This record gives sequence, structure tokens and C-alpha cells, in this order.
Amino acid sequence: MPRGTASRRRSPFGSRVLGPRDQEPRQLRVRIQVLLTVLLVGTNLIGALVVFVINTWAIPSPGPNREMVIALAIAIPTYVFVAAAIGAVWGTTTSLRALRWATQPGVDPDRTQRARALRVPLTLTVMQLVMWLVGTLLFTTLTVLLQPSRTLGTALTVSIGGVVVAGISYLFTEFSLRPIAARALSDVRVTERMRGVGVGPRMAIFWTLGTGAPVVGLLIAAILALTPAGSDATLTQLAVVTIIVCGIVLLFGFLLTDLNARSVVAPLLSVRDAMQEVEKGRLDADVVVYDGTELGQLQSGFNSMVHGLRDREQIRDLFGRHVGQEVAAAAAALGAGEIELGGETRECSVLFVDLIGSTTYATQHGPTEVVAVLNRFFGVVVDEVDRHHGLVNKFIGDAVLAIFGAPVELDDHATAALAAARAAAARLAVEVPEVGAGIGVATGQVVAGNVGHEQRFEYTVIGDAVNSAARLTDLAKDVPGGVLASWDSVAAADPAEAAHWIGHGEIVLRGRSEPTRLAIQRL
Repeated sequence: MPRGTASRRRSPFGSRVLGPRDQEPRQLRVRIQVLLTVLLVGTNLIGALVVFVINTWAIPSPGPNREMVIALAIAIPTYVFVAAAIGAVWGTTTSLRALRWATQPGVDPDRTQRARALRVPLTLTVMQLVMWLVGTLLFTTLTVLLQPSRTLGTALTVSIGGVVVAGISYLFTEFSLRPIAARALSDVRVTERMRGVGVGPRMAIFWTLGTGAPVVGLLIAAILALTPAGSDATLTQLAVVTIIVCGIVLLFGFLLTDLNARSVVAPLLSVRDAMQEVEKGRLDADVVVYDGTELGQLQSGFNSMVHGLRDREQIRDLFGRHVGQEVAAAAAALGAGEIELGGETRECSVLFVDLIGSTTYATQHGPTEVVAVLNRFFGVVVDEVDRHHGLVNKFIGDAVLAIFGAPVELDDHATAALAAARAAAARLAVEVPEVGAGIGVATGQVVAGNVGHEQRFEYTVIGDAVNSAARLTDLAKDVPGGVLASWDSVAAADPAEAAHWIGHGEIVLRGRSEPTRLAIQRL
């Protein structure tokens, strides 16, 4: 399956889920608008509430006076409402502009659009920081004018709150936009540089939110307790501060650690599950790339690896169909520089099959019919040779050369060759009645190996047994059953197979000086 096409893929936990491209553009648009609005408004409201509670009760400084209470009662709701509205409109508008391609059917992102899509969480984070910076300046100025003794505490708590809210918003926004990231990264290559925040910076964000910010808050409380404004802080107030900060560390630290673990483990699980599929031989396994960090490169790298394995397996299968699976396996076991021309002497049995009257048949029928008959003829021969553990070495026009005993050794090669000859003859008479065939079998020493040039060679066998099988094939066209074997093959076969053959005299084959004893199958 090509990467980047619509498909049902496995989730990080192995279940089948809808892929990002299976979601309608309208669904993606609604998802973006709803999730971003809820996240941007919700995180800011919660952040404002937490800052208000901490600044009012957890900071060892004088309580707010009457003027400060009235001002905060008016300023906080007003600013929070205005900032939330501006943030929601600004954030969703900016996001939808960068992700417009994802909300349009049939549009694939180019490099620029992909980079903009992956930068959306970072863009929204910067926007959050800007709004909280404005809030920090506003409320710090208000405190300076109405109650200067609370200035330091207000400035520090609001600014730290802004950092925490922005960080949490980044993490949740990145999570909510994973379908978009998956589409943007659907055709990314492992060598390309990802545009998201890396694993290292992401870990730093988690540490800042879960540990750094609360500890800084505790440090601020201690500093304020040492200042003149907070010198009258009681042990109860300090205990309350410590309890609140420790509670934040324990609660948010656990939640953020869990979120951190999920963000790292989920991509790893997706790759692990896909690797198990590949181990089972399912090379169509594919991982949805939705992470813009080094983990995304791992996912993309896995897809590239599987794509290469699929290509290699297809080439190996085609190679095996051309030269035989045994030859392909032997070649694959050697390195490119280890393949040499030449061969080794082997004791083998050779089977040669040739059609009778193929020329006449071709003159009386069209090319399509001729090819159809040849394919049925070759199909029968190949099937029987494979079933008896032989190798179809080559097709020679309308003839077939098969070997038993090379390149893979076969102890009982004569038995296998004779049995294959009988089975092929019987099937050809029934399945290819349009033409006849002659089959010859011979046993002897041959040289089996690579013949040709180092740039182009083929695996074949050369020797007296090959020549004898070819000569016997011509003679077999005139004997009952159409099969003729050398008596040496029958003598080398096991008794059960030899019982199917009887002697048929002897003859001096063309090119030889000694007579060759013959055998035909017992009908």
C-alpha cells in the first residue's frame, strides 16, 4: 500500500482505526474549531482561577485591601473574558488559515503547507504567552497603583501561571491536531528534518510544568517571607503555602509524567506492533506518522524500511519466477561480489519436454490461441517438476529443460525425474489435447553453475546427460506414451519407481559412439 493513501491502519495499541485521510474535511474543520476553542478558553480560565487562588491565599504577603479587591473583582473577569474571546478567535483563525488545505477535499500539502501545519501548536503557544504577558503587565501595574506591597508576588505568580498555561496548551494542542499532523507527515521521508518540537525540548517542557514551576513558586514564597512585606507571615501561612505547592507538584507532576510517557510510548508501540506484523510476514504493515519529533522520524523510517522490504520481496519473487526459487535463494545467500562464473560437477537427472506439431498448430491458429496452449503446456510441466522437487531451468521456444539434483542436492533425483515425466505425460494428454509432447529423461554427470558474462549470466547445466535427454525427447515422440528414458535413470531409481518402466532396446544417440539402453513406461 503506498504511503499517504486512504486506509485503515492500526492504532498505537494494535486496533484498527480510521486513518487521518478517512476523516471528511468538514469533520476535521469542526474538530479543529471545537477542540482549539475548548482548549484555549478552558486552559486560560483554569490558569486564571489557579493564579487568583494562589495569589490571594498562598502567597505570604498582606491580604488585598478594599480598593484592590474591588479593582480585581472588575479587572479579572473583564480581562479573562476579553482575552479568552480574543485568544479563541485569534487562535482558531490562525490555525484554520494554516490548515486550510486539510479542510479541503483532495488537497495534498506541499512542503510549505506541511511546515506551517506542524508549527501551529508552537504558534498558539506564543500567542498564549503574549496574552499572559499583557495580563502580567496589566495586573502588576494595577497592584503598583493600589497596593505596592503585593507587587512582587502578583508579577511572579501571574508570569509563572502564563508559562504553565502556555506549556499545557502546547501539549494539548499538539495532541488534538494529531490527525492533521498525520496527513502532513504522510509522505515525509526519514531523511527530512521534522518541524515540530523535538523529544529533548518536549521533555524540558514537561519538567518545567511538573517540577520547575511549582518549585519556583515555593522559592518565591520563601523569598516573600523574608521581605519586609512578608516578615509577619505566620507558620500557618508558610505551612499552607508548602501544602499547596506540594499538592501541585504531586498532582500535576503525576499527570504530566503520565502524559509525557504516553507521548513517547504511543509512537514506539505503533512501531512495535507493526514490527510484529512484519515478523509474521505481513509486509503491508504501515505506521501512521503523526509525531513531528525524532519519534516521527522513527515511524517514517519504519515505513521506508517496510517499503524497501516489499520492493525487495517483489524483485525476489520475480527473480525466482524467472530462474527458479532455488537458484534465487542461492544467489540471495551470496553477496554481489561472491557470485562467480563457472560451476561444479554434479550427478543429476535431466528432463526435457518438447511439443509435437507445434509449428503446424501455429500456422493453423492465431497467436492468442497458440500462446494459450503454450501456457497450459508450460503450466503442467512446471507444476509437476515443482511437485517432484526439480528445477525448471529454462524454456526453449516450445520446449522445457528441467533439472533434478541441482542447485539443491536431491538424493533420489532419478526417481523424482522419472515420476515427474510419467505424471506430466498423463496430464498433458488430458489437459493439452491439441498438441502432443515428447519427454526424455537421462541421468549422468553435468556441470551446474553460472554461464555467461559477469554483467549478464544465467544458471544452467551442461553435460552429456543434457544432450542425451534432448536426443531422447525427439525419439520419445514416436513411442507409446511419449516418454523415453535412459536405462541408467531407471537403474538409479528406487524399486517402486523402476517397476513402472520396461526396457526398450538400445540405440546410438547422435554425437555418441556407445549405444544407450532405453526404457519406456509400462502402460
